[in-house]
Order: sequence, then C-alpha cells, then structure tokens
Amino acid sequence: MQRAEFFDLWSKTEQMLIQNCTANDLPDILALYQHARDLQAERKSVVWPTFSEEFLLKEIAEKRQWKLVEDNMIACNWAITFEDKEIWGDKDKDDSIYIHRICTNAIFRGNRYIDNIADWVKGYAAGQGKQYARLDTLGNNTKLIKHYASAGFEFLGIFRLADTANLPDHYQQEPDCCLFEMKI
Repeated sequence: MQRAEFFDLWSKTEQMLIQNCTANDLPDILALYQHARDLQAERKSVVWPTFSEEFLLKEIAEKRQWKLVEDNMIACNWAITFEDKEIWGDKDKDDSIYIHRICTNAIFRGNRYIDNIADWVKGYAAGQGKQYARLDTLGNNTKLIKHYASAGFEFLGIFRLADTANLPDHYQQEPDCCLFEMKI
C-alpha cells in the first residue's frame, strides 16, 4: 500500500463516528427516509411508509436511533429495538438486538456501511448482554440477502409472517420476510 493510500484510509477511519441521533438530526433522518422510499419505489420493491416525526423523536429519546457520521454528515442511520416478537415469534427471548431501517445517504452509497454496522452491533450487543444481532427485510431481495450475508449475518430463510397487524404498513404489503442473525 502506498503511503498516500494508507493516509487516506487512516484519515477516513478517523473521521467516521457512530453515535446516537439527536433531535437536531430529525430533518436529516426524514430526508434519508424519503430518499430510501424513492429508491425503493424506483426498484419496485416494498416501500417504507412515512414515519411520523413523533415516532422518530420517541426512538431518538429512547436512544434507539443511531447514525454513522462521516465528513460531518450523516452517512447512514438505523434504528434498534430490544424485542421483535411480531417478526421473530418464539425466537425473541430477550437475547437480541434487532436492527431496523438501515438507510444510507445517497452521497455515501457504495461504501458498505453494513460492515461498520455489523462491527458496531457486535460490541453494542455484547455490552448489553445479548447473544444475537438480528435484522429482517421484506420480499425475496436477492441482492440485499447477499449484502447482509457478506457482512456476517446468517440468512435464515424467508418466512411468512402470521400476524402483521401491529407492524408498520410495509409489512402489510409483503408478509414474506427474510430473517438474518449474527451470533455475538
């Protein structure tokens, strides 16, 4: 590796930061979600609903909205939960962190932030005494399945959700759910 390449790699790493979102991040989070919805519609996949500001501010207050900051911008954000019975059923035994709504800023697409999230969640989950990190996606999105698997999440298969009544609207559109987990 050339000296300049090493410095670029080092400085990029030094400028990357994962932290909780704050209420001041709400406009950026809303913009990221809108971009994600536009991309989902363009790709003819399941489109996320518009999440209310109240809902997002509650997640922020509960310290469940996270962001990866690079070059002083939110490059990526996601939410976590500590239970997810509607999706995981009997596997939800208070032993997991559940990752939801991973969303990448269009400027930073292609940087494989899923690897950073996977590294972060291992440490965070271990610190919370959890044994697994889990996530889901809807439909048979083979590209996304490969993406998550390449970051260390084991693809458990596609499962039909039995009861989606208490889940956000996009789960009503597509009850086939891809489940992934990573042992901590």
